Amino acid sequence: MHDRIAVLRADRGVSRKELADAVGVHPQTIGYVERGEYSPSLALALRIARFFDLPVEAVFSLDPLPSLSEELLRRTS
Repeated sequence: MHDRIAVLRADRGVSRKELADAVGVHPQTIGYVERGEYSPSLALALRIARFFDLPVEAVFSLDPLPSLSEELLRRTS
């Protein structure tokens, strides 16, 4: 599973601990998910997406996610 959690956290100035506290998990769990060492449950994935106010498919994917700059270029073309 691929995710954009680290990018979203950096963009919004949110620490792993702040995200973990908000979604009810240990900060290590967020690190494991970010590194692809752990696939979150559907409930956790939905809580993370809700935290960032994004659809779950904007945060998680089974296929590698394009870089955000590629995505923006595609949308403006």
